[in-house]
Amino acid sequence: MKVAHFTRSRITPISAVLGAGALLGVVGPFASKSNNLVLQAVGVVFSVGWSWACFAFLVGYSRRSRIEASLLASSALAVGVAVYYLSKFMSPYVPAGGHVISGAGDGLSSRALFWGVAAFAFGAPVGLLGSMARTPGIGGLGFRLLVPLIAFFEASLRLAAEVGDSQGRVVEMVWASVRALSAVAVVLLVGHTVWRWWRGRGARQPAPAKRRAVRNEFE
Repeated sequence: MKVAHFTRSRITPISAVLGAGALLGVVGPFASKSNNLVLQAVGVVFSVGWSWACFAFLVGYSRRSRIEASLLASSALAVGVAVYYLSKFMSPYVPAGGHVISGAGDGLSSRALFWGVAAFAFGAPVGLLGSMARTPGIGGLGFRLLVPLIAFFEASLRLAAEVGDSQGRVVEMVWASVRALSAVAVVLLVGHTVWRWWRGRGARQPAPAKRRAVRNEFE
């Protein structure tokens, strides 16, 4: 019974997180090859830095132990990168010009190794920050703002480099939406935290009638 409980409480959630990392690695490459504009937008979102940072952050946020948050976020991110480049290797993208992109001869192995190591190295601190974001109130606000701020700045940088062709317009629309939504997320997170802090501050202060009763008791 103890073994079954350990399996349910530890192994199953860990397997689910690693599976989610593998799914993250699959979505981007396959959605990007579609002619459907919605799927192209999905491919853009799941093939860039902020969405991967968000995944590692959420993995860390889901764990109470900060050591476990760091290790699991790092491992899941590395799994995602491995699956991402494996997907590109197995099904390379061939545009209208006929040049294979992300095939075996396109430097895929070296990039997979580089980003795999980078994911494993940077996944740990991002997962740790995600775990620290569980801190209630203003103390955890800075950590909770991490992903929206990353998304906002990445979107701003990429918007400055977009081109005007059809693919560029789709990408530009995605990044404009990401920047707007991340700005809204920052405002909502700050507003919600400040509102809860103010509400808790009011609850901690005694009511005016109670304060007068206390003063009268000591006069």
